[in-house]
Amino acid sequence: MTHEPPGLDVAGLAAWLEREHPELTAPGPDPASAPGLTATLIPGGRSNLTYRVDGAARPLVLRRPPLGHVLTTAHDMRREHRVITALAGTVPVPGTVAVVDDTEAGEVTGTVFFVMEHVDGAVLSRPEHNAAWTPAGLRALSVELAEVLADLHATDPAAVGLADFGRPAGYLGRQLKTWRRQYDASRSRPQPLLDTLQERLGGAVPDDGARTGIVHGDYRLDNVLVAGLPEAPHVAAVLDWEMATLGDPLVDLGMLGMYWDIHDLTREAGVVGVAGAIVPGAGYPDFAEVADAYAARASIAVPDLAWYRAFACYKLAVILEGIHYRYTGGQTVGAGFDTIGALVEPLAREGLARLGGAAPGGATPASGTTTGGA
Repeated sequence: MTHEPPGLDVAGLAAWLEREHPELTAPGPDPASAPGLTATLIPGGRSNLTYRVDGAARPLVLRRPPLGHVLTTAHDMRREHRVITALAGTVPVPGTVAVVDDTEAGEVTGTVFFVMEHVDGAVLSRPEHNAAWTPAGLRALSVELAEVLADLHATDPAAVGLADFGRPAGYLGRQLKTWRRQYDASRSRPQPLLDTLQERLGGAVPDDGARTGIVHGDYRLDNVLVAGLPEAPHVAAVLDWEMATLGDPLVDLGMLGMYWDIHDLTREAGVVGVAGAIVPGAGYPDFAEVADAYAARASIAVPDLAWYRAFACYKLAVILEGIHYRYTGGQTVGAGFDTIGALVEPLAREGLARLGGAAPGGATPASGTTTGGA
């Protein structure tokens, strides 16, 4: 019997492949004996849905917006397909096949979707996944993760056809406005520390005109595929480009730093299963070494990340407060949502601590200050 995951018509996908990409249909002299197409929903995504597709000439991956999706601008499949296609050969990304508007035909998903090639690799999403790699391998992987990010930020958007992919001027201010709106829409309890962090961030926005580039938007260890031998892992592909745009690239580095150290906050709050809480374990260096590797690859001085790490804390805190809001309204399904809100206050406190060493305007802290660096 054909496996039919939610949100995807497998028979419709098979018909589309046969019609539009016959080179990807299963080979063989007797098509009747082919096992047929199957699709499996890949777990772990908080937003867009991702399916592994088997039974074609080679494994494929299909991405579509969430079920019940209304706002196309928030889950723009064309943008994600465009950036992945453009970056081929510059940073590790899957090869793309096609982007399709299926909203009228309703043959496959009833939405815009895109298809890309499957890349072999593991997602390190829980601390126990570290056991597959040696400490030396994890240290080398950490350095490569920083270097891949530096390569992304060094890519000239115009050279890869992405000159109009975003509006770099005023990017940080717009980000703050966006997440302030999200926070206002999720208020269900007093959060004085988060309110203070929001105010402090708004009063110390760095000049984001000094350096612009392609921003991934959610760059962290569990958003890449890792492959290779236990002692020599490497980044096989960077995934989840749905938030990519043009802007201040240090937002990505600040986000990576926040997730690098988030395990201690989750332990303090008694929360488990938060994305990115992977790093504790033999082999991973301190984030300062990761930031050094980024700076060396980018040929820049190690940047002051105080504001950017504080913003990362604020952004995740707002996201989690929204999840808590939906949980209290009975709009979540599954385990773990009852404790997720406990991480909001520790994140806000951490963000304020990061800003403790940052001067207004994002200036470098005075010598000896330790709260605002990488």
